[in-house]
Amino acid sequence: MSKKHYGVVGHPIGHTLSPFIHTRLMALAGIDGEYGIYHITPEELDTSFVKLMGELDGINITIPYKQAVMRFLNETDETAELYGSVNTISITHTEKTAFSAKGYTTDGIGFSDALKNAGIPIGDNVTVVGCGGVGRVFVNTCLAKGTKHINILECSQALNNAKTFAQSINERYGSDTASVFETSQFDGESSLLINASPIGMYPKTDACAVSDNVILKADNVFDAVYNPSETLLVKKAKNMGKNAITGMTMLVYQAAAAQTIWNSVTFDPDDIKQLAEDCYKNLG
Repeated sequence: MSKKHYGVVGHPIGHTLSPFIHTRLMALAGIDGEYGIYHITPEELDTSFVKLMGELDGINITIPYKQAVMRFLNETDETAELYGSVNTISITHTEKTAFSAKGYTTDGIGFSDALKNAGIPIGDNVTVVGCGGVGRVFVNTCLAKGTKHINILECSQALNNAKTFAQSINERYGSDTASVFETSQFDGESSLLINASPIGMYPKTDACAVSDNVILKADNVFDAVYNPSETLLVKKAKNMGKNAITGMTMLVYQAAAAQTIWNSVTFDPDDIKQLAEDCYKNLG
């Protein structure tokens, strides 16, 4: 069996745990493969990304390209089509220079499994900060799990995008399902508060996605940011007695799902748990 080649694409993309995670997962599954990091600027995307697809067997997509790369794909699975974003691409090489690319999203699987392992229920009234690719996945996953209402929070510059997305949600689930607020103006309650934005990510670790009052009014907190191991949002939530976690376990579970797509392999939950713990150590 020939060696497999994978990688992650994003901008900016400095220290990422994806190579560490996927190298371990491939070792666990007995796969001969390597995993690289590819920084592509928006100006280079149209040319560099297509070239990269011709060289790799699979690609992970991170901020800010989860929606933008969809135009390069031959097809997407039903979940990615529904969520309007992809984080995993499987590439089939048919000839020396010809290939076919299919997009998936494993964010929803990772998100659900991370909450389940932490004993965090989603509940009926969820607040999501950020309306990018992963934010849309969280919204749709929560609704699929039975959430009745979603508050979508965005900065003033992105409100129109959030309103368009909320309109599509309301058309699908009912007119009162999704509401949109400018983040600084929201002061409501939440069964689960989710940060789907990069706010609080290293190196800007002194930033918090929402006000203390919004955290206080949330039953539980999930921050998709995984670096640092404890974001300011999670730290504040824990100090208030909330059950709060960052996105590390989600990151590992979604990577495992990507390997399942690429190589039809499965993993022991105990191995996933240990790998998540080792990832925190790797962050240093």
